Amino acid sequence: MSRQIQLLVVSDIHFAGDAERARGHPRAGLTRDPVKLALMTAWDRFVWLRDPLAHGPLLDRFLAEAPMADHVIANGDFSVDSANVGVSDDASLASAQECLGKLRARFGGRLLATIGDHELGKESLLGGRGGMRLASWPRTVGNLGLQPFWRVDVGRYVLLGVTSSLVGLEILRHDVLPGETAGWEALRTEHLRQVSATFASLEPGQRVLLFCHDPSALPFLLESPDVRARLGQIERTVVGHLHSGLFLGAGRILGGMPRVGFLGTTIRRWTVALNRARNWRPFRVVLCPALAGIELTRRGGFLTATINVEGREPVRFIRHILPR
Repeated sequence: MSRQIQLLVVSDIHFAGDAERARGHPRAGLTRDPVKLALMTAWDRFVWLRDPLAHGPLLDRFLAEAPMADHVIANGDFSVDSANVGVSDDASLASAQECLGKLRARFGGRLLATIGDHELGKESLLGGRGGMRLASWPRTVGNLGLQPFWRVDVGRYVLLGVTSSLVGLEILRHDVLPGETAGWEALRTEHLRQVSATFASLEPGQRVLLFCHDPSALPFLLESPDVRARLGQIERTVVGHLHSGLFLGAGRILGGMPRVGFLGTTIRRWTVALNRARNWRPFRVVLCPALAGIELTRRGGFLTATINVEGREPVRFIRHILPR
């Protein structure tokens, strides 16, 4: 009888600790432009998340209801990042530490975690506040104990975790302070060296399950000859970031859409990412939704997967709904 192992995948928890909740809604005070303010308000209220600080209890529900698994993958974004500068902000760091503390208390050494954009910082939607901060890096790796790149071998399968903000740095350059560009570039070069070396070392019969927080980074992996040469060995790539399958579907449908820049750099970055979404296809993407999902559907969740370690059948992913 073939041996099977179970995976549990959770993403975009966006836990808000006491300090982030005390700060208030992250959109507050971002802009006085009435058009942008109206757009942000409508987006939050009807599409994205009306109150991004209010979903902490969903983590406790997940921890109580999640089935047992041999490996648990948390695919990035552990805090709300309400200051938009990643965990260089003390309140966001405290939220991420509390979130990861709860996950580690429940799952122990079975937990594998990738780094999301909220750990490193990202410019706010429309408001133009914040961005990636190099000071977030040592806190992410040191204080939070997150590995930028990791590998776990399970029979014929290789589980790989990458840092999407480093891989896709090209479309995040506007988020980077001018004096920090060289630092981020050095981190990216080393990260891609590790990724390329790992793909080059794969045996012909091995299959890859890739974990990458933001799918907009995936096309940049194709720049590595070692990754391109072994694309056929990537069975599935598990992403987060999009919160809902509605946005994953939009990326697939709208790949090649024109770029839009008049509403700000974040919208421009989104349209650039969607323009490249056609290049997600070779990675066989499966989305892990956010625990809270989005306001439009009010249905979040998580994934489980069954792996036949001998590779006799494809990995089977199941989405579990966690209604709000």
